[in-house]
Amino acid sequence: MRLKVAILAAAALAVSLLSGVGPASGAPADGPPTPLPEPKVHPIQVTGPAAERLNLIIMGDGYQRDQQQLFLADVDRNLAVMWATEPFRTYRDYINVYAVEIASIDYGVRCDPDGRVRHPDGTIRDTGQREGPIDGKNTALRMIYQNGCNDPLSRGTVYGGAPVDCASYAAYYPAGVNPCETGNQAHNRIMDTYVAPVLGIPRTAQNVQTLAIFNTFTYGGIGGTNATTSGGSPQGPLISLHEIGHSLGTLADEYPYSSRDVVRPCYTGGEPNSFHHTTYTDPQKMVEDQHKWWRWIGEESLSGGTIGLHEGGGSYPCGQRRPSEHSMMRWIGFDFDQIGLEHMVARVTGMRNSGQMNVRHTPLGTVPSDGVLWVETGQPRYHELQVTWRVGGPEGRVLDTHNSRDLDLAPLDLPAGTVVHVEVRDPVGPDGTDWVRNPSTGNTATNSGYNGPRFVQTRQWTVGDTKATPSPAAATVTGHTLNTQPVAGDEVVYVRTNHPDDRIPDVAWSLDGNPLPNPYNSRNLDLAALKLSPGTHKLAATVTDPADPGGVSDRVEWTVDNALPTAPRRLSEPLTRLAGGTDHPVYFNGWDMWLDPQDDHTGYDEERYVVGQLRLDKDGWYNYFGFPEQPMPSSPFQFRHSGTDVKALTYGNLGTGGLSKAAFEQTLPDDHPGGGFVPGFGTHLVEHRAIDAAGNVGRSSSYQATVLPGSSPECTTTLTGRQSRVVATEGVTCLTGAQVAGGVTVRAGASLVVRDSAINGGVTATGAQAVQMFGTTVNGPARITGTTRDVTIAGATVNGPLTLSQNVQVSANERYSRLAGAYGPVLVGSRVNGPLACAGNSAPVKDFGAPNTVNGPRGGDCVAL
Repeated sequence: MRLKVAILAAAALAVSLLSGVGPASGAPADGPPTPLPEPKVHPIQVTGPAAERLNLIIMGDGYQRDQQQLFLADVDRNLAVMWATEPFRTYRDYINVYAVEIASIDYGVRCDPDGRVRHPDGTIRDTGQREGPIDGKNTALRMIYQNGCNDPLSRGTVYGGAPVDCASYAAYYPAGVNPCETGNQAHNRIMDTYVAPVLGIPRTAQNVQTLAIFNTFTYGGIGGTNATTSGGSPQGPLISLHEIGHSLGTLADEYPYSSRDVVRPCYTGGEPNSFHHTTYTDPQKMVEDQHKWWRWIGEESLSGGTIGLHEGGGSYPCGQRRPSEHSMMRWIGFDFDQIGLEHMVARVTGMRNSGQMNVRHTPLGTVPSDGVLWVETGQPRYHELQVTWRVGGPEGRVLDTHNSRDLDLAPLDLPAGTVVHVEVRDPVGPDGTDWVRNPSTGNTATNSGYNGPRFVQTRQWTVGDTKATPSPAAATVTGHTLNTQPVAGDEVVYVRTNHPDDRIPDVAWSLDGNPLPNPYNSRNLDLAALKLSPGTHKLAATVTDPADPGGVSDRVEWTVDNALPTAPRRLSEPLTRLAGGTDHPVYFNGWDMWLDPQDDHTGYDEERYVVGQLRLDKDGWYNYFGFPEQPMPSSPFQFRHSGTDVKALTYGNLGTGGLSKAAFEQTLPDDHPGGGFVPGFGTHLVEHRAIDAAGNVGRSSSYQATVLPGSSPECTTTLTGRQSRVVATEGVTCLTGAQVAGGVTVRAGASLVVRDSAINGGVTATGAQAVQMFGTTVNGPARITGTTRDVTIAGATVNGPLTLSQNVQVSANERYSRLAGAYGPVLVGSRVNGPLACAGNSAPVKDFGAPNTVNGPRGGDCVAL
């Protein structure tokens, strides 16, 4: 489900859209231009003071004044994918997000190599209409595809120079704004004038990250502190994550090219500076030398496969090696692997370059002997930070405070001069969440360890000889888990309260009106531990002052979304479906899959984007986005034995190397370090699931699909219904949904294709060109000998003996046969209730990973099936 886009009446938009005049660009059709509206800043989520958070500012470019709802829908889609991806999913509350509506005079982007045309509903999405690369677009942030007017593969999109004939557009801008400002100048002006006053920190603060979403369907974007991405591209949100991996995470590209369609020589230089690239060739040597990602060698990668030394990276096809077969910095769509995630977590918790995890606390110094000390920590969504109080300094006695953020000194009766120490730790090391294995105490960009200040903070106070002055009665919620939308059913919800000098306010939790136990007066509530029933719940926290229990109080409420999202699938029509408890279609060469991620929107003000994901053969979850360069959301994801090439990249690849590749990688010589690509014929497992706006991860569904090489010959004669006897003497005879009483005979040179039929009396084929049977029952013997091109049997039942002999199987894919081995007659997922004899075929009979059931003796090369 997707955020609904408000649209204007089509009649009001059928005006001169390209010229920059008319209602869509802000001017009446018969009058002078009217000034564009001022930029509008929307707080999407504010989790704390800007100075103590990472601040993501999302700006729109190329969205005209009536397209701002389209911009906000694109923001929602980008954030939905971001919040579904670690570490952003867990550390969402460490980030503030603002969206900035900026009306552009024109729609789109300059020099867009595949510029789409704006349509009456206000959208710029793929409908097949093109306007070509236009260098005259006048948009707010001056976005331009670098060399896009000349290069059809252009993808880098940057803040450009002043638009063509810019001075003539002065009437659109407020007084004092230069209509010929560059994109960077426009960006800085808008940030300084509209955003910085809201944040309370300057745009140059190191913890400010901008992302400009530009209004086109064409793939594109670029990294940096001011990153960019395509709003309408199916992969747009994935581009955003990759680019933020560059700008926030200082991660480098792992893909194997500089220009998509150019094969570079192997890298021959020294050890790369990148912490996730190396020239090492031996994983064991990396471990022995304790070099770079040595702690993760041999682990299952979060992005699929095993962490080791994988050839290619740093824009070279060979010579540099990366940790995983594919991660987000290799191919967008996958997650970060552990090496990238370890670094990204440190950059988020350490607020990019500050290198310090934020902790608020009682003012340092000498404190009253009966006062209350407190700390306010960060709040990951799915685990708690560990707070450890000690008496006597860093090595002193540990107090049993049950992870409390408050410490009442009065019951301890500590003498003056006692040092009270607290440690706040994010348990991300090997003994905790196991996201960071580097134990270093450093906080540099490449050496941020779990014992360092990005994950551990300490504070200490000295107990004095004074007594605390009682604070006035007060009970206030000063901060809490966001409640502007539902929370997930398994997250840790928190509240923060006021801090009296002499006592600790009480927090009482309730669920659906029923009190919850809170024996340690905790500010955190782990919903996962409650094992909530499915559906929607109401959660509340009430703060009271123990000095005035019947008086002042404060309360905050949340909707808890514990209804899991789903991602129903629809598959293209198969050749047949194999029997068994799992859906198992069979295809030639590949198939299409449509996902419809959906969610129960109880508790939401509007429909929200729901993320779909798929996983192929347990090889890492991959974000579902339809398919590149095809309409959203109606286009399916295309699985093919060697993928589908789109602008020199390959998507949906079932072969070696994973779902995505550079197209040239599949044709590299076999002896090239990155060569030896094997097409993905065989049986595959596909899982799919959804992640909703609250962060709930739905249960995965799965199916198997078997992909066979070849195709069915075109029918020259098609028979259906009841037939007495069939004799195929020439051409291609097709039986579809037929019932044959007297058996089928195929003469030399003829072909037979049978689908979903029943044959009584058996099948005899001698010297045929092709014999194919799908989902068919043969009641009698089946003898197929001397076939000259193709024997393919899938999902069939033979109630009698089956003989496959002297058949020549002509390869439908030379690369597969050469690298995976020649295959003979194809027999997959079928049942033979009788003997199975195979002899003299051009190669052994092959089941392509879909076993057959044989209730009788096996002979010849079928013994190994």
